[in-house]
Amino acid sequence: MATDRTPEMEEEIAALVVAAREGDREAFDELVRRTYVDTYTLAVRLTANEEDARDVVQEAYLRAWKGIGRFRGDAQFTTWLYRITANASYTLVQKRRRRRTEPLETAAEPVELRPEAQPEAAAESAVVMAQLSDAVAQLPPKLRSIVVLKDVYGLSHDDIAQELGISVAAAKVRLHRGRKKLRDILFEEQGRSAHAV
Repeated sequence: MATDRTPEMEEEIAALVVAAREGDREAFDELVRRTYVDTYTLAVRLTANEEDARDVVQEAYLRAWKGIGRFRGDAQFTTWLYRITANASYTLVQKRRRRRTEPLETAAEPVELRPEAQPEAAAESAVVMAQLSDAVAQLPPKLRSIVVLKDVYGLSHDDIAQELGISVAAAKVRLHRGRKKLRDILFEEQGRSAHAV
């Protein structure tokens, strides 16, 4: 995620943002290259569907290009882009929901694991991540977006509320409900696994 970036990388991104704000398309294209993986990963987590995530990413970068001149730099560019991606995800999921009668497809999120000394630990970690990803995908879109933005991307309640057009209190309530529902889903899955053994 973006937290892996060094201060030098953040400085380079800041310089690219300045150039992009002045209309430099090549600078914006470089921003896309540097942020694409994180943006796509967020979109997959929010939509629970790889095809929808690709549509969201395309829409997010289009919105970012159109709005880059208004980006004031109060937050990091990546945080601003995550907010745009969250809004684009929410819009798409709502549209899909109105058009479909069947539930959203769930897609397993690609999990990147760093090589570990113990293969058993890596396998166990992969299983836990897959279970968690599946559980997040089962959350209703409104709750899923809050949980991912807060617990995965670390956005503040204020930022989440502002970008989703809800009050801070509503963001906190949805986060509480989302975490509770996530726990319920995980415990239910564990119960089924225990009975299957």
